[in-house]
Amino acid sequence: MRAVVVYESMYGNTHLVAAAIGEGLAMGDGLGDANEVSVVAVGRADPEALAGADLIVVGGPTHAHGIRHDSTRQSAVDAVSSTENDLSLDPDAQNGDLRTWLSGIDGAGRMAAAFDTRVDIAAALSGRASKGISRKLRHQGFDEIIEPESFLVTKATHLEPGEVDRAREWGRQVVARVASTKVR
Repeated sequence: MRAVVVYESMYGNTHLVAAAIGEGLAMGDGLGDANEVSVVAVGRADPEALAGADLIVVGGPTHAHGIRHDSTRQSAVDAVSSTENDLSLDPDAQNGDLRTWLSGIDGAGRMAAAFDTRVDIAAALSGRASKGISRKLRHQGFDEIIEPESFLVTKATHLEPGEVDRAREWGRQVVARVASTKVR
């Protein structure tokens, strides 16, 4: 199976989660079959990067209860210049827009999964970008194979302990789900 993990990340947390998911996907199905996996920032997720992919896993940070908007991107950029935190921008933070990218891809015949990063409070209060990503993937014709997943960050915008390991395990769960759909 060929899989591509596409992510948008402002401070690097979603990037780390995407890389861990990619590691989990690459572990294979446990039956000796390894997977070819690419992890790419949304700005580099062109048709060539997606060519031949059976599975697309898409994730981004939760901003203002959903998928990042231009205004929330600017707020994130502004937060980096504040002396009250230790944030820095992900190298690809300003290259590409997940919301726009999602509206231009064709999912016919492909499987998909969605994830996000969000602050560690009740989802009803923080929102979940993965819900909007999931909805857009289905609208573009993808077959969503697993429920959207959230990975948690602190209020200081750092990944909670154990989230990278949990992301790797979720990647393995996605592979297991793909394998079970092929058996049907």
